[in-house]
Amino acid sequence: MSSTDVAILRPVLDRWKAAVDSHQPDQVAAQFTDDAIFQGLHPYSVGKPGIAAYYDSQPPGMIATYRILETRNPAQGLVLGYLAVDFSFPDRPVVSVYLSVLLRHTDEGWRISHYQVSRLG
Repeated sequence: MSSTDVAILRPVLDRWKAAVDSHQPDQVAAQFTDDAIFQGLHPYSVGKPGIAAYYDSQPPGMIATYRILETRNPAQGLVLGYLAVDFSFPDRPVVSVYLSVLLRHTDEGWRISHYQVSRLG
């Protein structure tokens, strides 16, 4: 794992996590590019409105805990992260997933341009 890639991923993921944890769907969506492809555990969407709607539909009290497992640097201005994420809820079992994110450097800084969740097992 590249320490440079982790240094790029972590601030974006920390902002994503803080917005998820505080149930601020618009702030979650702000971590994405305008044309981001987003695949959570429901049908996919493209763009910030679909991302905000997805996170708005999540129950208050949901908390995300992530761990970066792998990184790759496929091209200049792109960083790929592969993560393990646990979504905890106050009233139901934890949902554990694997998450791939592709960050792209934009005029606004690093933003998520592709988000793909896999629920294994």
